[in-house]
Amino acid sequence: MTDPPGRQRSDPHRAREPRRHEDALLQRAGTGDRRAFAEFYDLLAPRVYARILSVLRDPAQSEEVVQEVFLELWQSAVAYRSSRGGAAGWALHRARERAIDRVRASQSDRLRDIRVGVRDLVPETDPVADLIELRLASERLGLALTKLSMLQQQAVELAYGHGYSHSQIAELLGVPLGTVKSRLHDAIARLRQEYESA
Repeated sequence: MTDPPGRQRSDPHRAREPRRHEDALLQRAGTGDRRAFAEFYDLLAPRVYARILSVLRDPAQSEEVVQEVFLELWQSAVAYRSSRGGAAGWALHRARERAIDRVRASQSDRLRDIRVGVRDLVPETDPVADLIELRLASERLGLALTKLSMLQQQAVELAYGHGYSHSQIAELLGVPLGTVKSRLHDAIARLRQEYESA
């Protein structure tokens, strides 16, 4: 029986060819073949960039992370074994992990900057009493934040520091949506309790 005009039967061998080619390129790169790695880069860089950008939402940072990912792939290509999964899958997995690492590092820096910024904020026109009150409030907030677990701090920073929605945070962290909502709810309750009791 022939296929209808304009339609071709999918060929599983043809579908596996790009993966085999990518695997072969990375294996050759593992022997120091720079040309093979350059071709591997050209094939996968757009997909790796798209994966990273979907997490970071910042083109400049995403480009930096792409370079980090491919540097890591070049350095570890010698250890690559196609039996563990395709080269593209490995590259995309590393891209997602690196992007999440960048978000976590940025979040940690931002929390520190928020604490320092609030603590050091000194309005020029405020009297001394207002300044003292502001510093005490900053210290109470800083102390309250330290009482949260790292997971709760992470959720608070992504939601209120970066403006991610609950579903985006769930996707970014690879956890169920209900878990994100629960972490945020518990974190806000804990912050309120700690802040008011400080």
